[in-house]
Amino acid sequence: MDCGGQGLKGDKQQPTAAMGAQQQPTPLEPSQLRKIIMVASIAAGIQFGWALQLSLLTPYVQLLGIPHTWAAFIWLCGPISGMIVQPLVGYYSDRCTSRFGRRRPFIAAGAGLVTIAVFLIGFAADLGHLSGDPLGRGPKPRAIAVFVIGFWILDVANNMLQGPCRAFLADLAAENQRKTRTANSLFSFFMAVGNVLGFAAGSYSHLHKIFPFTSTRACDVYCSNLKSCFFLSIALLLSLTTLALTMVRETQFTPSAEMDETTSEKEGGKGKPLPFFGEILGALKDLPRPMRFLLLVTCLNWIAWFPFLLFDTDWMGKEVYGGKVGEGQAYAHGVRAGALGLMLNSVVLGIMSLALEHLGRALGGPKRLWGGVNFILAICLAMTVLVTKKAESTRHLAAARNGGVIQSQPATGVKIGALTLFAVLGIPLAVTYSIPFALASIFSATAGAGQGLALGVLNLSIVIPQMLVSVVSGPWDALFGGGNLPAFVVGAVSALASGVLAITLLPSPQPDALAKAVAAGGGFH
Repeated sequence: MDCGGQGLKGDKQQPTAAMGAQQQPTPLEPSQLRKIIMVASIAAGIQFGWALQLSLLTPYVQLLGIPHTWAAFIWLCGPISGMIVQPLVGYYSDRCTSRFGRRRPFIAAGAGLVTIAVFLIGFAADLGHLSGDPLGRGPKPRAIAVFVIGFWILDVANNMLQGPCRAFLADLAAENQRKTRTANSLFSFFMAVGNVLGFAAGSYSHLHKIFPFTSTRACDVYCSNLKSCFFLSIALLLSLTTLALTMVRETQFTPSAEMDETTSEKEGGKGKPLPFFGEILGALKDLPRPMRFLLLVTCLNWIAWFPFLLFDTDWMGKEVYGGKVGEGQAYAHGVRAGALGLMLNSVVLGIMSLALEHLGRALGGPKRLWGGVNFILAICLAMTVLVTKKAESTRHLAAARNGGVIQSQPATGVKIGALTLFAVLGIPLAVTYSIPFALASIFSATAGAGQGLALGVLNLSIVIPQMLVSVVSGPWDALFGGGNLPAFVVGAVSALASGVLAITLLPSPQPDALAKAVAAGGGFH
C-alpha cells in the first residue's frame, strides 16, 4: 500500500500535519506565493458547496417528504464523518508515498467524490421518479434514499478535501511562520469568498433558466434551481482543483530512517502505526485544567450555534414568511431571503475576522471577547422569537385587511429585522471560528502537549454537540407543536451559559501568544 499516516479534524479545520510533526521530512524552502494562493483557492470551491448545503438542503429534504422532525438526522453525517474520515485521511496522507505526492491524490479523489455526490443529490427526485416514486406531494422514499446516499458521500468527500488541502499549505510553507500565517489567512479568505458566492447563488431564483434541462416533471422550480446551483459549485471546484494540482507539484515522499525508528518504537514492534483515536482517548485522561474548561465552554457554544446553522433558512420560510413546504411561494421566498441573510452574515464574518486580534487586546483578552460575543449570540437567538411573533401579527393584520388572503412577503420591517439578525450573528461566528482554536493552541503549548492532538480533542466538543442537536432538535421542536423556535430558545440559554463560563473559568493567556495562535486559527466547515 502506498499511503498511510496520521492526522485529525478540528472544527472542520484540519491540522493533519500537526499530529505527525515528527514524521515529516526535512522542510524544504517555502514555496512561491502564487502556489500557495492556487492551493488555498480550493477552499472557495469547497465552501461554495457547503454554503448551498446550509441554505438549501434542509428545505429540499422536506420537499422530498422528510418531515421537519426527522430532517435534522440527515445532518448526522457531518460530525460522524468529521470524527472518522478526516483523521483517517490525514493519517494516511501524512505517509503517502505515491509518485503524485502525499496530498494531491486525496484532493483529487475528494473532488471526484463531490461530483458524484452532487449528481445524486440534484437528480434524487428524477431518479426516484424513474424508480417508481409518485409525482406531486407526499413522501418519495426512493428519492429520499438516493438523496441520503448522495448527501453522506458529499460530506465524506468534503472531509477528504479539507484536511489534505490544509496539510498541503503547511507543506508549501515549510515551517516558515510568515508563510504559514499567509497560507492560513488566504485559506480563510477563500472560504469567505466561497460562502458569499454560495449564499448569493442560493438566494437567486432564476438560475435554472441558465440550465433549462434541470426542469423536469419530477423536479419543480426550487429543485431545478438547486441543481443549477450545484452545477456551478462543481464547475468552480473542479476548475480550481485542476489548476492547483496541475500547476503545484509535490515531490514523492520517502520516509527517513529516523522516522522509521521513531515509528517502530511507538508501535512496540507490532508493525502497525499507533492509532490516532488511541492518542485522543489517552489525551482525554490527562487534560490540563484550562483545556477542560475550554471544552466545556466550546461545547455549550456549539449547542447554541447548531440549531440556527441547521434551520436558519427553514425558519425564514416557515416562521418569518409564513410559508409551508410545497405550498405556494411564501416558503420558497423565505428560503431565498435566508440565503441572502447568510451572505450578509459571511460578509460581516470576513470583516470581523480581520479585527479579532485588535478587539481582543481592546477588551482585555480573548476570554472577555468570546464571552461578550456569546451574549450577543444569546440576544440574537432570543430575538428570533420577537421577529417571529411580529411576523405572525403583521400577517394576521394583512389577512384581515385583504379578506383572508395571506401575502407571500412579510412586512418590510420584519424582513429587515430578520436580515439584521443574520448579519449581526456574523460577529460572534467570527470569534467562534477562531478564538477556541487559538486558546487550545496556547493551553496545549503551555502544558507541553502536541498542537494537533489538542485540536483533535477540542474537535470532540464540537462534533458531539452537533450530533446531539441533530438527534434531539426535531423531536424537541415537535413537543411544542413544531417549528424552529424551541431549539433556538435552548440555543439562547446555552449561549448565555457559555458566555458566563468563558469569562469566569477560562484563564487569560499572554497577548503575544494569542496573536500568534489566532494567525493559525481556522473555521468550522
